[in-house]
Amino acid sequence: QVQLVESGGGLVQAGGSLRLSCAASGRTSSIYNMAWFRQAPGKERDFVAAITRSGSSTYNAGSVKGRFTISRDNAKNTMYLQMNSLKPEDTAVYYCAADQTTRQFYVPGNYDYWGQGTQVTVSS
Repeated sequence: QVQLVESGGGLVQAGGSLRLSCAASGRTSSIYNMAWFRQAPGKERDFVAAITRSGSSTYNAGSVKGRFTISRDNAKNTMYLQMNSLKPEDTAVYYCAADQTTRQFYVPGNYDYWGQGTQVTVSS
């Protein structure tokens, strides 16, 4: 089993920055791809960014490209999402996810473990 705990969410003005963290515990050696998803009220859970096990490859949704950066520190079993130039439309609950294989990274159903989510609110 793997446990994921997100932190770093909060309220920020448009144009501001936040850094989310996702701390993994348990059988962390079984984790391959990791990702961030977000879900706004009344909407589906959307892919934000993903990173491979080594961290050598990252993938971003078009809506966040150039503004968000995903990274991971395997020594600390922690993944990060640096969010810059935040917009009101970035407001959502952000979830981290971990996959025990290497399936399509943008599909929520391909992830085996999820965190509880952290709220990000961007005011205009």
